Amino acid sequence: MADFDGAAFKADLERRMAGGLDAFKSDLGGLRTGRASVSLLDPVEIEVYGARMPLNQIATVTAPESRMLSVQVWDKSNVAAADRAIRAAGLGLNPIVDGQTLRLPIPDLTEERRKELAKLANKYAEGARIAARNVRRDGMEILKAAEKKGKISQDDQKRFEAEVQKLTDKSIAELDAAAAAKEKEILGK
Repeated sequence: MADFDGAAFKADLERRMAGGLDAFKSDLGGLRTGRASVSLLDPVEIEVYGARMPLNQIATVTAPESRMLSVQVWDKSNVAAADRAIRAAGLGLNPIVDGQTLRLPIPDLTEERRKELAKLANKYAEGARIAARNVRRDGMEILKAAEKKGKISQDDQKRFEAEVQKLTDKSIAELDAAAAAKEKEILGK
């Protein structure tokens, strides 16, 4: 029964659930709430040098004002590609080209757009909940297999299953709290 490392098993599940939560928070950071945030441009990829690259690998993105983003493109030949990519990203931003700098005024959000963003935040949250449940399912399968092979006792299996469930509940509660906070921020309530 010494082959199963419970601490490593639990640490792996915690790491995977935390990774899902971090990815979800990153997705939420890309949702526009009416004020400038450099993470808003994280999903933008640009076709340069024969490959697709994230915007932050060809330019410096800053938020000089609360309603303005500034993109300082390092190579002048990439300015037009950056402009096209930002317009095509579906973020509702229209860059103003000024030499090697793109200025992006952040427009006010309409009520309809706020509702769309809130729905999108909830869609991201559901995807993250599914990911957490998949981690739980994987953990439960590992425990069943370990018990079947005689690596852990039935009592240990039940104890670990309870810990996995507790970890899943905690992760989903954090997801729900982050989603509720983002929805409140988007809707301005």
